[in-house]
Amino acid sequence: MRSSKQQLYPPFTKRISGVWYRHYRVYTKSLISNGLPPFLEPLIFLAGIGLGMSRYISEMSGIPYVTFLATGLPITAAMFTSAFECSYGTFIRLEFDKVYDGMLSAPLGVNDLLIGEIIWAGTKGLFFSFAVILVVAAFGLVPLWSLSAPVIGFLTGVMFAAISLLITSFVTNINHFNFYFTGFLSPMFFFSGVIFPIENLPPVLRVAAEFFPLTHSVRPARALILGDFSAVIFYDLSAVALFTVLTGWPAIGRLRKRIIK
Repeated sequence: MRSSKQQLYPPFTKRISGVWYRHYRVYTKSLISNGLPPFLEPLIFLAGIGLGMSRYISEMSGIPYVTFLATGLPITAAMFTSAFECSYGTFIRLEFDKVYDGMLSAPLGVNDLLIGEIIWAGTKGLFFSFAVILVVAAFGLVPLWSLSAPVIGFLTGVMFAAISLLITSFVTNINHFNFYFTGFLSPMFFFSGVIFPIENLPPVLRVAAEFFPLTHSVRPARALILGDFSAVIFYDLSAVALFTVLTGWPAIGRLRKRIIK
C-alpha cells in the first residue's frame, strides 16, 4: 500500500523539474535582455583587456594571451551568473516577492525548491559559459571542440549556487551582498588563474589560490578547451564536488528554517 506522502507528492525528478521550469518561464519572458549580454560581454572584455594587453604580453603559459583569457572567461561568466541568481535572486524571491510561499502551496518540499534553485543556477552557468565559448570560438581563439567545455560551466554554476545560498542564509539586508561580490568573488576573478597563471603568484598566494573554488573550475575548463589533460583535473573536480556538498547541505538546512517560520 502506498504511503500518504507518496500519494501527495509526485516523483522527485518531477518536483525538481517543476521548480526549474518555473524559473525558465520567468527568465525567458525577457529573453533578449537576459540572453544577449552573455554574447556581448566577452567581446567587450577581450577588446578592452585582451587586445590591449596582448600588445605587451604576447604569450601566457605557452599560448597567446588572448587565448589564455578566452579559456578562463567562460567559467567566470558561470560563476557570476549563478552567484547572482542564488544571492540577490533568492533573497528577492524569499523576502520581497514571497515567491516561495506560493510555490510551497504546490506539492513541493523545501528541499525540492532549493535543489531546483541550484540546478537552475547550474543551467544558467552552462548557458552563459556556452555563450562565451561560442563567441571566442567564432573568432578562432579556441578550437571548436571547446563547445563541450560548458559542462564545467554547469558544475561551476551548481557549486557557486550552493555557496551563494549559504551566504544568503545569513544575509538579512540585501545590501550585504556587496561584501560577498566585492570581497570574495572579485578577488577570485584575479587570483584563480583567469587573468594570469597562479604559478606566477608568490608562494603564499599560490597556496591560498588552492582554497578558492574558482581555481578548481578554471583548470579543468582550460584543460578541456586546450586538450591538455593531467591527473590534477580529478583533484579539481573532486574539490568542486566537495565545495558543493559542504556549502549546499548547511545552506538548505538554514534556509529551510527561514522559509518555514
